[in-house]
Amino acid sequence: MMQEPVRINKYLSQAGICSRREADRQIEAGRVMINGKVAGTGDKVFPGDIVLYGKKTVSKEEEAVLLAVNKPQGIVCTAEKREKNNIVDYIDYPKRIYPMGRLDKDSHGLILMTNQGELVNKMMRGGNYHEKEYIVKVNREITNEFIQKMASGVYLEELDVITRSCFIEKVGRRTFRMILTQGLNRQIRRMCGVFDYRVIDLKRVRIMNIKLGDLKEGQYRKVTGIEWEELMAEIKDSSNETVIPVRKPEWR
Repeated sequence: MMQEPVRINKYLSQAGICSRREADRQIEAGRVMINGKVAGTGDKVFPGDIVLYGKKTVSKEEEAVLLAVNKPQGIVCTAEKREKNNIVDYIDYPKRIYPMGRLDKDSHGLILMTNQGELVNKMMRGGNYHEKEYIVKVNREITNEFIQKMASGVYLEELDVITRSCFIEKVGRRTFRMILTQGLNRQIRRMCGVFDYRVIDLKRVRIMNIKLGDLKEGQYRKVTGIEWEELMAEIKDSSNETVIPVRKPEWR
């Protein structure tokens, strides 16, 4: 049982409802109540308090769940019920879980799902430089110049951001392997577009120490045992702070 008061966004996160960031949005929208009163950002939950998220009473989730999922193309990484192809309904897991981060609708491969908001914060914050690995096929032959420029950082005008330098290697005439430590919106597709390449297929094969392996498309497995222990060791010193992307200097 919780002995100390906890900020409402952290409480919702620990209860497996959503991440702290999403909790803040729901609180600002007036969808969270504490003891019958609309909660405000920064409010705290004390032992014995009754918290409502929408019309549902929130209680702390005791069992930590972390699933590795092989997401097919066409499935959307959201818990939003209005999206008919949302991944929560697609997986249909018996406990309340939600996706960690995003893998866009047209991409496939590894996505993690959990009920642990703190885990999401530590694993997915860009400032922690945790690795995500992809195999990407493009529409034409890859040149050495393309590899070098992609690796050194690319200015994305739509986002007004310069991507971090990254590891990238050519593994086929039109295929490359890429390891990122950030997760900007449609980052790889945008980066390729800068050099007039179009992504034909994008598959995520690893997040930190968790590998897709031979998991079949549409299937999932629990992350447990040594794999879980290794993950906990990797995020032990990870921060919850948000990293600010590098913007294009004014003089460029």
